[in-house]
Formats: sequence, structure tokens, C-alpha cells
Amino acid sequence: QVQLMESGGGSVQAGGSLTLSCAASGNGINRCMGWFRQKPEAEREAVAALDGDDSARYAESVKGRFTISKDNDKNTMYLQMHNQKTEDTATYYCGAEAPGVCAWVGGLLHAAYVTFWGKGTLVNISS
Repeated sequence: QVQLMESGGGSVQAGGSLTLSCAASGNGINRCMGWFRQKPEAEREAVAALDGDDSARYAESVKGRFTISKDNDKNTMYLQMHNQKTEDTATYYCGAEAPGVCAWVGGLLHAAYVTFWGKGTLVNISS
């Protein structure tokens, strides 16, 4: 069983920065993992992911502004968010797929294939 816990959310003004962390228990950090976000009354969407070779993939809306990384020694995945926009306001989740699974849809992970989720952390960007 894998447990994920996000932290680092908060409120910043547009143009500001935040760094989210996702602490994984057990062997979670070595799975296909990524960051997702969900806005009110919208579907959960992929933001960034690391593939099996630790190459990063990003949604077009965050490319050049967000950076995903992980620290295997700390079992933690990160999402650095810079030059944030009001449309980045959402609850951010980290998700991990099941062992041996790394399903890509449109070049990113898809929420439908994620097995393990954290509880989310709220990011609010004000104008």
C-alpha cells in the first residue's frame, strides 16, 4: 500500500511562487507519479509527471513555469511553481500508478489510471 501526503499549498499573488511537496510512504516514490489539479466543478487534470527514466512532462498551460522533481532519498516529489496565474488556483494532488503501470494519455498521466492519491493541498492565486 502506498500513502501520499501533499503539503505546501497556500495563497500568493499572481506572479508569485510556491513549492508543493508530496511525501510517499513505502515504495511509492519509485512509481510512475505526477501532479494533478482540480478546479471547482471541473475534472482532475494532469499538470506534470515523471516517467520511468525520471524525464519530466508538463501540461502546455504550465510549461516553462512549473518544475517537477523528486528526491529518492527523502521519498518526496516536488512541484515548483513560478510566475503563477489566477487560473492556477485549484486543489493540487499527487498521484501514483500501480506497480508496473505507466499509462500515458496525450503525453501525460491520466487521472483514470492513478491508483493512489493524496488528499490534496489548496493553491489560491489572487490578482
